[in-house]
Amino acid sequence: MVASNLDEAFDLLQDCLGHRFRQPDLLRRALTHRSFSAEHNERLEFLGDSVLNLGVAHLLFASLKQLPEGDLSRLRANLVRQSALHQIALKLGLPKLLRLGEGELRSGGGQRPSILADALEAVIGAVYLDGGHDAAQKLVWRLCDGVDIRPGMSGAAKDAKTALQEWLQARKLRLPQYTVLAASGAAHKQTFEVQCQVPEKNLSTRGQGPSHRAAEQSAAAAMLVRLESLQYQ
Repeated sequence: MVASNLDEAFDLLQDCLGHRFRQPDLLRRALTHRSFSAEHNERLEFLGDSVLNLGVAHLLFASLKQLPEGDLSRLRANLVRQSALHQIALKLGLPKLLRLGEGELRSGGGQRPSILADALEAVIGAVYLDGGHDAAQKLVWRLCDGVDIRPGMSGAAKDAKTALQEWLQARKLRLPQYTVLAASGAAHKQTFEVQCQVPEKNLSTRGQGPSHRAAEQSAAAAMLVRLESLQYQ
């Protein structure tokens, strides 16, 4: 993307966020993957994850005054799960703004749910640092605008593997197959890469995480997105 188009895309993103950055470098860092630069977005992602959870918790607390703590927790998990954040990131146009290393670009990292969800959390963290708590909370509530927040949502808070299994079973398809492709990093801080396959659909997706289970969840979330998108093509 040429410089002028990139500037326009950044302006459009800030319009969508409802926040104009006084420190635009924060937004650029939020959209920088570790494969691109040592000045990447992982610390902002860490911060944004907490800000997001607080903002969603406040929204649910204010909206569902009679719901007990357990149901509120399940609802929050549903709203901040990777597949939900991935969809929001797509609507915001983050794939074309991400700064990725050549390897990630070649492997389709710009569309990977885990990378996009992490970038969205980093953007939330950047807004928090740039504008403070009120600006970040307004952003979280803005991102949740249009979500049908009601007590009945509590039953929808399923992890990605469970949701994928039920999606396939409902259509009389075989269960997905998970394969560990790689493990990297020091023994105390490994990153696993897992492939999820649905042979009857001739589809495969990949996910990464700090454990086999987390990587499987990431791959399953990506598969759900693929399957659901194919329904509307």
